[in-house]
Amino acid sequence: MTTKAACAWPLPVLGELPADVRERIEEVEAKAGFIPNVFIALSRRPAEFRAFFDYHDALMLKESGNLSKADREMIVVATSAANSCHYCVIAHGALLRIYSKKPLLADQVAVNYRRADIDARERAMLDYAMKVALSSGALEENDKAPLYKQGFDDEDIWDIAGIAAFFGMSNRLANAYDMPPNDEFYSMAR
Repeated sequence: MTTKAACAWPLPVLGELPADVRERIEEVEAKAGFIPNVFIALSRRPAEFRAFFDYHDALMLKESGNLSKADREMIVVATSAANSCHYCVIAHGALLRIYSKKPLLADQVAVNYRRADIDARERAMLDYAMKVALSSGALEENDKAPLYKQGFDDEDIWDIAGIAAFFGMSNRLANAYDMPPNDEFYSMAR
């Protein structure tokens, strides 16, 4: 399936997976040209695979609201860097480069989003996402004010929080499962 181990646990054989899981993996491979290790690793538990990717898709593939696909990926890269998740920074950094059409942005956001070439709207979005990721117990109603000022509404703020929180879980799984990023991600959209 891949040249590097997808994670530290034994992996299933693609042909032995339930049809829906196998089809999903094959669709991703056809589109990307390779199978991202997260699909391989999580496929060892099909029910968890389905739940994970259903929630992922509900958050990340949404076509409504004021968050673009690049915005969503920027949230993932910034919060994943804060959570020291190598897999997610590299994989979602590639997607950020693709969606933003800015080859330097993902690296800037991963190292220090406060110094990245982003605008006030993106800064407010990432400030809020980082508070959700790192100190959600300290969130207060007034934390939303900078987001409202930048044109975000309550549904957008829900999405920002959901993405930051979901990837907090994803970061921890990727780290615990010792999931390396696929080599292909490093050169995408450079």
